[in-house]
Amino acid sequence: MASENMYELTYIISGVAQQNQVDDIVNSVNSFIRENGTLEYVDEWGNQRLAYEIDKKRSGYYVNLYFKAPGTVVPKLERQLQLNDQILRYMTLRMDAKMIRHYKRQTQSAADVAAEVAEDEA
Repeated sequence: MASENMYELTYIISGVAQQNQVDDIVNSVNSFIRENGTLEYVDEWGNQRLAYEIDKKRSGYYVNLYFKAPGTVVPKLERQLQLNDQILRYMTLRMDAKMIRHYKRQTQSAADVAAEVAEDEA
């Protein structure tokens, strides 16, 4: 099996899409990644105003996720995103060592905060 790289994917779903359509798109992208790699973290930012119009739309539903997969998966995933008319833009980044260290620090600090909150509630 080919070596797995760490990736960050951010994509924007059309703001005029219904919530059930948004959920279906997010679930299909997540399941594709789970079938071909390891889904690390999904962060749905929700509806945001776009900096500029895309296809005459002023808002979009942002999703950011991190995953590990072989490099051959990325073109297939991007092709799937490109074919979906509800997805306005997407960007996939292969994370280098510095980005991975930053990501691990972020997740570690978030885990520390969650542990402190749990201790305070107990």
